[in-house]
Amino acid sequence: MDSERSDDADGDAGVLALKILVAGGFGVGKTTLVGALSEIRPLRTEEHLSEAGEHVDDTSGVDRKTSTTVAMDFGRITIRPGLSLYLFGTPGQDRFWFLWDELSHGALGAVVLADTRRLEDCFPAVDYFERRRIPFVVAVNCFAGARGYGATDVSRALDLERGTPVVLCDARDRDSGKEVLVRLVEYAGRMHTARLLDSVGG
Repeated sequence: MDSERSDDADGDAGVLALKILVAGGFGVGKTTLVGALSEIRPLRTEEHLSEAGEHVDDTSGVDRKTSTTVAMDFGRITIRPGLSLYLFGTPGQDRFWFLWDELSHGALGAVVLADTRRLEDCFPAVDYFERRRIPFVVAVNCFAGARGYGATDVSRALDLERGTPVVLCDARDRDSGKEVLVRLVEYAGRMHTARLLDSVGG
């Protein structure tokens, strides 16, 4: 679903809906974040982990995880009257990445959730969005008991492009998640303006 504007029957200005992806590695908290933020009952496509997936799903560090997203999570949050964000949580495992191209079509930007215990798991998502020039922020989900790292440390470890925001968050907390979305929307707006200026100047 692309970001789109819809007009109502009374001829009002309409509603602007912006599409945001929530990506990251397996078990990093994408479903939790979408559920915490959504003002509607989120759509979830989770299945229980099975013995058949033991050889392809790396559950080290998330041993208590019993289910996985196999298509997407979907939620909605209203920022203000006339402006809503549609949240699409992507599946984390490699074998479901064929869905990413469809989900990312028309997206304003993305949140890449990171777990400092398994930081390397978000490299593929970072690479995906950088290659396609889709604005994204890295949101470090601060799990209990995990060693704490600052935003600068995470940015350096992931070799992020200069200016890419890194935010510390708690995926279970709605207000914390909102701060992540605000940073993303602001960053995506700056990126969009910069590209417009480049195109005019070029």
